[in-house]
Amino acid sequence: MEIPKTYDPKSVEDKWYSHWLKNKFFSSQPDERDPYTIVIPPPNVTGVLHMGHMLNNTIQDVLIRKARMQGKNACWVPGTDHASIATEAKVVALLKEKGIKKTDLSREEFLKHAWEWKNKYGGIILKQLEKLGASCDWDRTKFTMDETLSQAVIDVFIDLYNKGQIYRGVRMVNWDPQGLTAVSDEEVIHKEVNSKLFFVKYKIEGTEEWITIATTRPETILGDTAVCVHPDDERYKHLKGKRCIIPIVNRSVPIIFDDYIDMEFGTGALKVTPAHDINDYNLGLKHKLEVIDTIAADGKMSAAAKFYIGEDRFAVRKKIAKDLEELGQIVKVEDIKNKVGYSERTDAVIEPKLSMQWFLRMDKISEPALQNVLNENIKLIPDKFLNTYKHWMENVHDWCISRQLWWGQRIPAWYAPNGDCVVAKTREDAVAAFMRDNKAISFGEGWERQLNQDEDVLDTWFSSWLWPITVFDADVIRTKKPNKDLQYYYPTNDLVTAPEILFFWVARMIIAGYAYMDNKPFTNVYLTGIVRDKQGRKMSKSLGNSPDPIDLIEKYGADGVRVGMLLCSPAGNDLPFDEAYCEQGRNFSNKIWNAFRLVNMWEVAAEKQTEANKTAANWFDARFNEQLEIINDLYSKYRISEALMTTYKLVWDDFCAWYLEMIKPEFVDGKSLPIDKQTYDTTIIFFEKILKLLHPFMPFITEEIWSLIKQRTEKDCIIVADWPLVQKTDSVIISRVELLKEVVANIRNLRQQKNISPKEKLEIFQFETENINKICDLDPIIIKLCNLSGYKYTAKKIDGAYSFLVKTIECFVPLQGALNIDDEKIRIGKEIEYNKGFLQSVQKKLANEKFVQNAKPEILALERKKEADAQAKIKTLEEQLSAL
Repeated sequence: MEIPKTYDPKSVEDKWYSHWLKNKFFSSQPDERDPYTIVIPPPNVTGVLHMGHMLNNTIQDVLIRKARMQGKNACWVPGTDHASIATEAKVVALLKEKGIKKTDLSREEFLKHAWEWKNKYGGIILKQLEKLGASCDWDRTKFTMDETLSQAVIDVFIDLYNKGQIYRGVRMVNWDPQGLTAVSDEEVIHKEVNSKLFFVKYKIEGTEEWITIATTRPETILGDTAVCVHPDDERYKHLKGKRCIIPIVNRSVPIIFDDYIDMEFGTGALKVTPAHDINDYNLGLKHKLEVIDTIAADGKMSAAAKFYIGEDRFAVRKKIAKDLEELGQIVKVEDIKNKVGYSERTDAVIEPKLSMQWFLRMDKISEPALQNVLNENIKLIPDKFLNTYKHWMENVHDWCISRQLWWGQRIPAWYAPNGDCVVAKTREDAVAAFMRDNKAISFGEGWERQLNQDEDVLDTWFSSWLWPITVFDADVIRTKKPNKDLQYYYPTNDLVTAPEILFFWVARMIIAGYAYMDNKPFTNVYLTGIVRDKQGRKMSKSLGNSPDPIDLIEKYGADGVRVGMLLCSPAGNDLPFDEAYCEQGRNFSNKIWNAFRLVNMWEVAAEKQTEANKTAANWFDARFNEQLEIINDLYSKYRISEALMTTYKLVWDDFCAWYLEMIKPEFVDGKSLPIDKQTYDTTIIFFEKILKLLHPFMPFITEEIWSLIKQRTEKDCIIVADWPLVQKTDSVIISRVELLKEVVANIRNLRQQKNISPKEKLEIFQFETENINKICDLDPIIIKLCNLSGYKYTAKKIDGAYSFLVKTIECFVPLQGALNIDDEKIRIGKEIEYNKGFLQSVQKKLANEKFVQNAKPEILALERKKEADAQAKIKTLEEQLSAL
């Protein structure tokens, strides 16, 4: 078969992905095998593939492909998240382009547009994952607003409400004036910004005295209902029982005393605005202060403000500062830096706002989620995130679960004409509930038709916290009886996600898992880092520093990009991405392809295997098993990047640069000699083994070469081939070949130093002593790799020859013409200097009594061997120098 000269990822990738789908290699059904399950962190339905997705899903695919090859029933469940805020914003923007306002539509009309948009664009990101090679069970694809999943969300709400864990009340919330909805604490991004601190004086009522407060938000002065000072503050003790006048609105408010105040901060006097600050709100509750909500839902001043009505809060900030200046009540203005909260979704400045919302009590329900992470029943990888998780969970607040949107699961609460409320799944259930409680008596005739359902929807995370459960069985919340899938696949094995949603999503899934399955949702949580550019900035569209992953795949091939992403992605550490890594990945693909072409071109002869080829094969077999054991260990510790690098070196260095060069038939008269069949067959076995190790990282090229390396049936694919098993490792042959490599490296270095052509044959002599460590059976390999005329042993040192040391073995290479004595003296002198420095560092360690007493015997023996080897090497080098 004619093998193309260059590897073409485009033709290969589409061909094999279609083949895998056709043969249902990604599909999973419960059977007698051990399951290995991953549920995808569902990307937003609005999304397209970005670099974070690339990293996250490459890692998931590596894990799922390896598990599949290990004979496990691998199931990777894909899907998308309905992303309430992001999707609604996207649909509103599209409608605006058509000249349609959301406010002009009924809820049903708007949702019709939203579903049309979702059905048209919502699957883009999943199709893009196919380009990456993601081996998801696409038949199991779920969407968080699928009918069955939505019903499960409603069932959970009703269940928790009936248990008294969900309640409705007016609370201070984080309000997004652009998204027009409440957002949770975790959805607020705090940014350090340049601000102004205004010092404003308020007049003490009935006196000529003033009290000065400091604020960064003078627009909220219109909602002040008190000024607070510390009871121990000598400056203000005389003001007990006094009142002061709020400027602009001329409102008389009390001066209150509370030890909440920090006397050292600012002026020690705090303006209290209960409607627009959480701490002021708590002070207001304690001191029974009036609450004046001066900022409307859209961020403009409300009628309650009495001034600047309908104007934007930030415009009013400038106006009121000017007006206060004119009134002579600005004492001074300072430039400061402070933290301001922004909505994660819309980037609008968050407004603390009193609002009627639905909340989930978190104190009791979250306890198992903390305990089972602390006791390592669930492991965070890396564990450096454990303290962050512990802090969050020990300081958890009630979860605001309602959102003022239309896209999402609508809250199943129903209101009677008089405002009474019941929680029920349907209107009919609500009517029955009112009748059962005898509440309907006072409602009047036709009240059933006047029932109104709550306008709000549930927080997106309130649906996705059920994801590991409901993707397998959405009815279990109602039936309490897990179906066959849920019994088999739950708990899942690994979750791969980003640290920034550790509390948003991971902790809440654990909470839901113990609440509804009495079991963990997963065993390991692999936390990836953030993909950053070369300047250390987070990659984002707004900065224009994020390449399009699909463009990268077009340029470097999916395998090249996968390798590029993983080469620089240790778990939990940020990934300093550089496109050069993808180029390195592509080059690696080409290296593997060229190695295959080389082996494929060899002519095979039925002749006896040479001892040199037999030794080479024994060495690579030992080396492979040694490295396979290391690779398996790295996988078990989720050090995926290191597992790839170890595999990379095994293939590039050990297989291609050493083994293939050892056995490669020689060229005679421009033609390659044949290779013996035993060596060839062994090489094909080795090639198949390294393809298996490479497959999780590079699925496409490995499947292509697997199909070409020998005749295969349609289902004989590497994707379902057996992962190699570790065989007994011959450590002796490995260490002896390490000596060989050093000899070869020294001879190649000599050629480079002396500008000797690789085609010019050299002769090497090894100095023979009583304790000689002869290489012997490796000699033919050295002769071949270094183009030598011979490798001989000598009982005496050769004067005037180039010499080098490998461990304690001394070798000589006679050269044509006189050796430059001065150059040799310099070279040997440098070697002596280096080895003396090394010896000194070892002896310093051995002179340390604490080290000698505490070191393991094998460590101590190794250090003493280093000392002896260094002393022997220095002695030999000094003898060489003396001879010169």
